[in-house]
Amino acid sequence: MNWITNLPLGHEHGFGINTDIFETNIINLAVVVGVVVTFVGQNLTALLEDRKKTILNNLQEANLKAAEAQQKLAEARTQLELAKKKAKEIREEGVVRATQEIQNCVREHELRIARLDEFKQETIQFYQQKAYKQAYAYFISRIMSRVREKLNKGIDSTYQIIVNNFYVTRFTDAFR
Repeated sequence: MNWITNLPLGHEHGFGINTDIFETNIINLAVVVGVVVTFVGQNLTALLEDRKKTILNNLQEANLKAAEAQQKLAEARTQLELAKKKAKEIREEGVVRATQEIQNCVREHELRIARLDEFKQETIQFYQQKAYKQAYAYFISRIMSRVREKLNKGIDSTYQIIVNNFYVTRFTDAFR
């Protein structure tokens, strides 16, 4: 249908009111879309461009942060490996030190045992010498008392002194 045919009062040419709602709505919609595209389109395009720039900036920042995170992760892994190596070295050093300490303790123990053995031998020798001296003194006194008895029975005092001195010298030389 033509919009001119719907003009009232018999006018065939000119402006008038179109009473067909469907056509009027299409025309109104076209006018509104034209105005919106003309005026709002530039603003919408500018808003979309700003939004696009913001999204791109956010993506770039996210990529930078991801790269930094990857670098930090690599550094952390490197530090972890270094820490593992250091821990292994410390463990090995601890084992070596413990082994050395055990060996030192064993050596000290062996030295103490050797000193105790020496002291034991010296003590035994001391008491043996003391026992020998006591036995020597006891035997000498017993021999001397027997010699005196024998000499007192039939020998004079001069001869008795000579015999006593002889036997005392002889016994003292034997125990030296």
